[in-house]
Amino acid sequence: MIQWVWAFLDRPAAGFDESARFWAAVTGTAVSAKRGEFSEFVTLEPAAGPGTLKMQAVPEAGRVHLDLDVADVPGARETATRLGAELVFEHPDYAVFRSPAGLTFCLTPDGRAEPGERPLVSGPGGLTTRLDQVCLDIGASDIERETEFWRKLTGLPYRVGRRPEFALLRGRPGLGYDLLLQRLDEDRPASAHLDFAASDPAAAAEQHTALGATVLRRFEHWIVMSDPDGHPYCLTARDPHGV
Repeated sequence: MIQWVWAFLDRPAAGFDESARFWAAVTGTAVSAKRGEFSEFVTLEPAAGPGTLKMQAVPEAGRVHLDLDVADVPGARETATRLGAELVFEHPDYAVFRSPAGLTFCLTPDGRAEPGERPLVSGPGGLTTRLDQVCLDIGASDIERETEFWRKLTGLPYRVGRRPEFALLRGRPGLGYDLLLQRLDEDRPASAHLDFAASDPAAAAEQHTALGATVLRRFEHWIVMSDPDGHPYCLTARDPHGV
């Protein structure tokens, strides 16, 4: 059973500081001091409550990956391998994997975060948003085995969504993020993006656009955005006070 979910934004080193400022602005957080051998890591820290979002400067194109805090890293490593994950890198304290459909994630030691409410961000005109969900985008031919993999690895309660292409692994309160599994209409390696719950997605889109984002597509219940680095995320009509 996982103890905490971190979302990790891997963003190109060129322009990393600008990217960090954007994500800090839209999540109502502050960028921590840099750390790591090459000063490549930061945490986006809320004024109160636990941090849930980290960033890493990388030389290649960016992505979203997950860090899963577990009480027993060696035991979880064996479980992940048995379930079909590929071990990419092993460190004495953590392990980097690719899921059966190709999504990068890390198994990391527990105790790095205190459970609590996910930060609620206030905006103009009573707008509220909360970054609360990581969506795993999974190719049509991989959806069954990938869903089974994440269900067994996380041990989180599973339920089918209101639309047939969605399912949810919803954690207990204070776990960091829920995981939404989305079946794509195409076959490609799995990836991930972040989802905000927004009291008014259209107003949130205007606010984010003013900060450097771009609207990609509008749907009835959500808006697909692109951050300044060109990576997608979504503003959804879910109630930010009820997640």
